[in-house]
Parts: sequence; structure tokens; C-alpha cells
Amino acid sequence: MTNAGPLSGLRVLDMTRVVAGPYAGQILADLGAEVVKIERLGEGDDCRRVGPPWIKDEQGTDTSESTYFQAVNRNKESIAVDFAKPEGAALIQSLAGEADILLENYRTGTLAKYGLGYAALKEINPGLIYCSVTGFGQTGPYANRSGYDYLVQAMAGLMSVTGHRDGEAGDGPMRVGVPIADICAGLYAAIGVLAAVNHRHATGEGQHIDVSLFDSQLAAMLNTFSAWFNGGVALGRTGNDHPSAAPYGVFEVDDGFILIATFNDREFARLSTVLGFPEWATDERFATMGARVANRELLRALVTEALRGKGKAEWVDIMNAGTVSAGSINEMADIAHDPQVQARELIVTQEHPITGTIRSAASPMRFSESPVTYRKPPPVIGEHTEQVLRQWLQYDDSQIHELHDRGAI
Repeated sequence: MTNAGPLSGLRVLDMTRVVAGPYAGQILADLGAEVVKIERLGEGDDCRRVGPPWIKDEQGTDTSESTYFQAVNRNKESIAVDFAKPEGAALIQSLAGEADILLENYRTGTLAKYGLGYAALKEINPGLIYCSVTGFGQTGPYANRSGYDYLVQAMAGLMSVTGHRDGEAGDGPMRVGVPIADICAGLYAAIGVLAAVNHRHATGEGQHIDVSLFDSQLAAMLNTFSAWFNGGVALGRTGNDHPSAAPYGVFEVDDGFILIATFNDREFARLSTVLGFPEWATDERFATMGARVANRELLRALVTEALRGKGKAEWVDIMNAGTVSAGSINEMADIAHDPQVQARELIVTQEHPITGTIRSAASPMRFSESPVTYRKPPPVIGEHTEQVLRQWLQYDDSQIHELHDRGAI
């Protein structure tokens, strides 16, 4: 076993901001890559100012640093550069000459104006893997539009299938509670980079990777996409019910709610037995998935009635003992004490220069021989500028002071 990480030895320049690009960079960093985050001089990543909530200093006072930023920037070093100045752009070009991978999420064509687009950097480093993450991609009629997660959730169809049914209280389009388009784009960017690394191993060639939030969210629509294009069916909003399976959703018990999920006839038969009504499994109204979906409301009423008399914890234990998929509906306060979270060490605690300690969600990947490592907390703006210039470019004091004097770093 090695503690270096499976991507140890790869150098990444992370010129991204907000969520999607930084998340891709954090994935690569967790896997052992050396990731240098290039931030705008003075302001830094926009996500640092997206709040509240804010991280607190060691006295418990709110700072001006967002908790949002901390979620997607661990294991990185930060340098602050003004690439609008020729000296700053030239500095990034020099760093790109030493890098394996560059991530960026500026609007299409922006970096090319400063000599930092793929065409220019390819001339400096033909093996460079250059990944652009934008709202709508490098081509098409929307290429020059800015795109945020919420907007893409709307335009890619996600909000059309999220929320209460039409006619119910609180109906209408609803966003997902986490930035899922950003997360999907970050994952696809990281996957694309790894595929390009393998291609470079075989050919020596770098390449440009074009990933967009819109494309990524559309790809993630999966069954909704296939239902329309292959079945001619527009899946609508179904609240907490699954559009194609029943019973599959949120059910009330004596002290709150639980989630029950049955996805085939065998699972429904087990649920029926656990609830004390094994005859449901052969009742023609419920014997097949199609029949259960058609009779969803009747089945929901029967299941809800059968659940009376016990609370969340008792029902979850009973159902899991009976091989029925069921669980509690947790909040973050519950997550902190969940035994599965503790057993899997899913909360990472690191020392932090502002807060004393910072916590983040662990990587979900487990490697038997080259595990994920947590080496650095999210950086402060420009924390590692001089260190990186010395290590990557062998700059001396006079060169660094000159860049400072010119306002490039």
C-alpha cells in the first residue's frame, strides 16, 4: 500500500471558480494530484463570498469566508495572480508549461484573449490536458451565455420533474436542494481528465475537453430522457413518489416519516409480509409493478394504515431485518451521529489557519492499495504563491519581488 494516491505525480492548474470546476479539482487532489488553484488577485474565487453561512474564527465569530468554498477546495494550494496584466498572463503560461492538466471555467473565449486558451497553451505544452467547464459548452447558440446551476436545472428539464404534482398544495417547478448540475459537471470533468490522461499515456498527446453544466444535467436525466424519446411519455412531477415504482416514497409513522423503497415484485412481497399482509403480493391490484403504480393511492393508504403503532427507529429496524429497503429521513445533525457515517469515516477533520479546524465530507472512493488522502485544508487566497513559484519555476527572490512590484501577484 502507498499513501501517495493514485494520481500522485500529476500537476494540475485549477483556474476554476464557484462549484463545478473546483469540485473536479478537489476530486483530482483527493486522488493525489498536486493541484494549484489560481485565484484572482485580491478577490479570489467568487465562492469565498457566497454566504451566509460563513466559517467562524477560533473565537466563534463569523469571518468573510463562506462555508460553500470550503466544501470543494481541500488538498489545494492557492496562488493569487492578475492575468489581465501581461506579466500575470506570462506567469500562468510558464506554469502551464510545467503542468499536466489545466481546469478552467471562464465564459467561452475569455482566456484566449490573454493568451491562455487551449490553442496558445498547446504550443507551449503539447501534452497539456485542458478541460473547460462552462454553462453551455464551447459550441451551439448558447455557447456565450453564462450558466449557473439553478438555471441549468430549469433548462435541462430537472425542475419539470421535481416538486409536488400539479393541483397539489405547493405545486409548480422546484429546484433540487443541492447544486446537482454543478456536481454532475464536476464529476464528468474529472472523468474526462482521467480518460485524457490514459490517452496521453498511449499517444503522448494532450487534448481539449469540453464539459458543460447543461450537457451534464441532460445526461443525468436518464429515465426521464428515455421515457420521452423512446416511450413518448413526459414524466411529470410526482412529489415524493417514484414515477415508475410503488410503493416507493415517504410514509408517515407515529413519530415522523420514513422512506420505503420497493423496486420489484420480490421486494414488494417482502414488504407485504413485514407489514402483516402477505396476501397483497398476490392481489391482482398489486401483483405487478404496473398494477401497483396504477393503484398507487390505494396502496399508499393501506401501507400508511399498516404503519400505525410504531415509530421511525422501530420500523427501520424491522424492515431492514426483513430485507426491505427503508431508512430514516436525516438532517445534518443526524448525519453527525450516524453509526454508518462514523464507521466509514465520512467526516474529514483538518487543521485550518482561520477556524482552527474545518470539516468536510470524505471522498466516497475507497482504494485498497492507494487510498485517498487529506493533506491540506482549503487554502486562504494566495497562501502558497511564493512557494509554488519557487517549486514549479525555480523563481528567486528578485523575480518574485518584481512580480509583486508590477501588481501581477
